[in-house]
Amino acid sequence: MTDRHTAPQRSPEVAGLDDAVRRVLGDGHRLREAQRDALDGLRDRDTLLVARSGAGKTAVYAIATLLSGRLTVVVSPLLALQRDQVAGLREAGLRAEAVSSARGARAQREALERAARGELDVLVLGPEQLVRRPVVEALDAADVGLVVVDEAHCVSEWGHDFRPDYVHVAGTVQRLGQPRVLALTATASPQVRQEVVERLGMVEPRVLVHDADRPNIWLGAHHASTPRERDDRVVGVVAGLEGAGLVYARTRTHVEELTASLVAAGRPALGYHAGLPARERARVERVFLDGEQDLVVATSAFGMGVDRADVRFVVHAGPPTSLDAYYQEVGRAGRDGEPARAVLVSRPDDFGLNQYLRSGGVPRQATLAAVLDGLAAAGSAGSAEPAGSAGTGDADGADLQGLVAATGLAARTVSRALGVLLDVGAVRREDGRLVPTGVTARQAAREAAARQEERQAVERSRVEVVRTYADTTDCRRRLLLELLGEKHPRPCGACDSCDAGTSVEVQDAPLRPGQAVEHAEWGPGQVSVVEEDRVTVFFAERGYVTLDTAVAWESGLLRAASA
Repeated sequence: MTDRHTAPQRSPEVAGLDDAVRRVLGDGHRLREAQRDALDGLRDRDTLLVARSGAGKTAVYAIATLLSGRLTVVVSPLLALQRDQVAGLREAGLRAEAVSSARGARAQREALERAARGELDVLVLGPEQLVRRPVVEALDAADVGLVVVDEAHCVSEWGHDFRPDYVHVAGTVQRLGQPRVLALTATASPQVRQEVVERLGMVEPRVLVHDADRPNIWLGAHHASTPRERDDRVVGVVAGLEGAGLVYARTRTHVEELTASLVAAGRPALGYHAGLPARERARVERVFLDGEQDLVVATSAFGMGVDRADVRFVVHAGPPTSLDAYYQEVGRAGRDGEPARAVLVSRPDDFGLNQYLRSGGVPRQATLAAVLDGLAAAGSAGSAEPAGSAGTGDADGADLQGLVAATGLAARTVSRALGVLLDVGAVRREDGRLVPTGVTARQAAREAAARQEERQAVERSRVEVVRTYADTTDCRRRLLLELLGEKHPRPCGACDSCDAGTSVEVQDAPLRPGQAVEHAEWGPGQVSVVEEDRVTVFFAERGYVTLDTAVAWESGLLRAASA
């Protein structure tokens, strides 16, 4: 295995940084500040780069790959995004392949063989691929110098409930001898950044945050009382807008209803959701990207990897479950730098649905016990593979496959249980293996339930922050950007509040975004948003809490944290 401190061998095809930049970006192009910052960071440390859409994040790992002359593994969440990444990398002259369910068995096998032989520069995988035996074996044989986690906010947004196999990224990195890790995302609040770093097992990373503002996107919100009023208003907003656009709906049924309403209103639209056949989803993506269709109504499943520069508007028929998710989706508008609009239409009861969507239970005690027993049996046998495993070495992925065979549980269930067991300290990674620590299933279940209560409080607060955004009469952009960890004291002049003259300046407020504070009851927190008469603070165990500034500050309930 290659240690992270080993000096990388440069590819003989590039003479240095300038040569690599020319090859990836073309003649006459220079590195942007975010790109140079990230490349500098990768020289000796793991790096999390938060930079807005269009900042050229893919070029960062393309250039780093050319400089190292070693294989880069990109963990990417969606098939459409993977296809886009492979096409872009090949266009830059890199040897790139993807391994996914969208490719035949022979194509997957050949790509993995090329990776193992050193004949690829970049291998793109979904997180679920990390636990497949052929992938494990190929990566073990390859010379991996960099592991990239693209759209890294998904690690926090989705966690081990939605995409449980993200839990294996850290184990894969450890097993491969700690190659450098690069996590990339367009937006992430300070809390999300911390979760990404922890869940990916990043080692003393540089966390680089570049300006997330998209000033060309006008921001607005409308309120409705009933589902019918909300959807009628969405149709009315879209009817008054020109150009290509995306409408985000709540559920599959909602997608179909809104699509029909828009078509009836004379605005041709296609629907997209996970319940459609794969061929139809691919067709919708293709015709939208090619400009044959200008309007798509979709659930949040649509967007990543669907990079069309001339999208003029994004309309939400109901709020997303967090502002991080909202800004990711809003950022799909105006990527050409031309004016675009983002409009949120919501009703009060929509937020109750979001509370439900963000809630979730923990695995049953019996499930945790079965996984712990499987790991214990593997340890007593002197291997990382439980009984029933086909035998693939001591890889984290092999652990999962053996556990599936030994427990009779589905792979997704095992992955989710492993995520919980790792989280509560009932399992640890040791030399690439998953090892029980002696914590019983009963103890693990109790601790997991306690942590879940804390997480649910935080998740509920994230939903409430979206409500705050929807309801504010202050500068909408300032509130959004400050919740994402950026200072933005002046009104933006490009939102409905600024248009109405209700935005205010808060430069003389006693608190500032990012400031560490202490609450008399809830302990340490961090200021997220400062408004004219109230402040939103993030507390680790309670999430986001909005307080009356004068009452909290003047009473001493909230005070600046001691240095």
